[in-house]
Amino acid sequence: MTTGVLLEPAPERRVSLLPEQAETLLKKGITVLCESNAGNEAGMPDEAYTQKGIAVVGRNEVLQKSDIILSIHTLSDADLQLLKPGSILVGIYQPLYKYILLKQWALKSITTFSLDMVPRTTRAQSMDVLSSQANIAGYKAVLLAASIYPKYFPMLMTAAGSITPAKVLILGAGVAGLQAVATARRLGAVVEVFDTRPAVKEEVMSLGAKFVEVEGAADASKAGGYAVEQTPEYKQKQQQRIAEAAAKVDVIISTAQIPGKPAPVLITEEMLKSMKRGSVIIDLAAATGGNTAKTLNAQTVQYNGITIVGDSNLPSSVPSDASKMYGKNVFNFLQLIITKTGELNLNFEDDIVKGACITHNGKVVNEKVQTLLHAYESIGH
Repeated sequence: MTTGVLLEPAPERRVSLLPEQAETLLKKGITVLCESNAGNEAGMPDEAYTQKGIAVVGRNEVLQKSDIILSIHTLSDADLQLLKPGSILVGIYQPLYKYILLKQWALKSITTFSLDMVPRTTRAQSMDVLSSQANIAGYKAVLLAASIYPKYFPMLMTAAGSITPAKVLILGAGVAGLQAVATARRLGAVVEVFDTRPAVKEEVMSLGAKFVEVEGAADASKAGGYAVEQTPEYKQKQQQRIAEAAAKVDVIISTAQIPGKPAPVLITEEMLKSMKRGSVIIDLAAATGGNTAKTLNAQTVQYNGITIVGDSNLPSSVPSDASKMYGKNVFNFLQLIITKTGELNLNFEDDIVKGACITHNGKVVNEKVQTLLHAYESIGH
């Protein structure tokens, strides 16, 4: 069996598998092909792969000869034309947003495993790409904000006068949000955190931040760490509390997303107008619409003296460690579908394998994606 590692399209700088992880596959008797320059941006030139016994070849050869293709992002139509019949794709394909594209993949008889759909259970933690990459995003978001914000983050007492600490508001206390809390606190900022889940209050406070409470939130305990849709009454109270906090802070890190739906707009245009000039917002939910009324994905917007950075791909800015963590997630998942002797074994009785599988045998097999497709088709598309 052959596994192929593809070079990701710019501006992505990560790679799906580092040489030492690929070497472990070789020991199982699996041939590993790596597209030339795939690891360059992550600090792994072609020589690092060839030294481990991995063949470095052109993109077409990887696509034509591999049984399993590793690519973080979706493939182009031209790439799909070169795949072997029954090929398996493993990556982060966002099927809850790209379900039309994934249906087209199904029609090509491609088996697709999207690791952002791995169940968020204890057993699946070692394969949880969302958590491993969100950790990096939360850390880098604060550093990016600190580099843009025109003042210091920590409090300073000097002979030239005193500097008050920056005030940071973090929207969402998932993996990215909690890492942002920890990083902002290490930089000396005063931190407040808003989240619809009261259960995260203790974690937030343990990191030295204040938890902004809004009563009456819908139960999110079964949402896999995500936010859930809230009632109109709750949203009104939520907006009031966030508006009060936003008017006082210097930096906002927003991370709130709802699977399969646009990100909730938590910072309205009215709130933006009330914020201090020079304030900075880093919106990690930009790829699904953003948490502010003015966020644009992969762009930096200046609005009323405020800098709004829409960036859902911050892990790519730390390509070496992000690739290391992502590659470990991928390798652990491959352990579930490859036997110890290097043979393919798609065990759909395994909840992780089943949960991550989106297309198989010419069909969309994931229930959540099926539901979205049925809703899309029922309105006449």
